[in-house]
Amino acid sequence: MSLNKIEAARGWRIRSTQDLAAGLFMIALAGLALFLSRDLATGTLRQIGPGMLPKAFAWICAGLGALLAFNSLRYNGEKLSGWSWRGVFFVLGAAVVFGLTIRGFEIGPLKVPQLGMLVSGPLVVIISGLAAEDMRLKELVIFAVAMTAGCALLFKYALGLPIPLAPWLLGI
Repeated sequence: MSLNKIEAARGWRIRSTQDLAAGLFMIALAGLALFLSRDLATGTLRQIGPGMLPKAFAWICAGLGALLAFNSLRYNGEKLSGWSWRGVFFVLGAAVVFGLTIRGFEIGPLKVPQLGMLVSGPLVVIISGLAAEDMRLKELVIFAVAMTAGCALLFKYALGLPIPLAPWLLGI
């Protein structure tokens, strides 16, 4: 009996639990995006509405997730294993710190002034960089300064967005 017939005789079974879980997660994420964008008008191709892009991306994400889940039944792959909570904690924490420090906030007696992009930018890069186990602080600081400068040039000056750079120092 040939190897192909043996594989065919086994039938459909999960050969890559990691791909199956990733595909199902993408489908669930697409479902959430479609649910949250249900009230946005899609429009037409001549006059695109605000819901066209999120809904299109959601359908693309769902299709790719379904393809990934289907391929988990056809091809051997990795088994599902635990993930590093360190990465989740530092990357999400960096996003929260950025959101709280870019414009400032006040919660009861705790008050953080508006720090702007020149402080919030390097903070988010350095905090999220702590998620990597092989992180080198010198390289991370250089990358943080370069990314902050690039973001300031792009968002503030090229696109003209009203993002504060350093209101505590420069007033801009």
